Amino acid sequence: MSEQEIRERVHRIMVNIFELGGASLRPETTLYDELGLDSLDSVDLVVALEKEFGFKVVRSTDEERIGAMRKLQDIYEFIRFKLDAKHEPA
Repeated sequence: MSEQEIRERVHRIMVNIFELGGASLRPETTLYDELGLDSLDSVDLVVALEKEFGFKVVRSTDEERIGAMRKLQDIYEFIRFKLDAKHEPA
């Protein structure tokens, strides 16, 4: 999956679930300050990402990465990490 496709799918989630304007969605946009998301929104976001991208967030291994997300770019990078890990041989 291309980086552009990841961005487009994340932006679609942000627009559809959080009713955000697409023009405000740039890689450097902050989740909490600029977009106004809160901790409950972050739970909804994780569930939406799992569903959209077909991976499972594992608390023991992903909690620190999720807690460190501050910008949309961080979400894109997390998705790339999860998708890459999904395709690694066991």
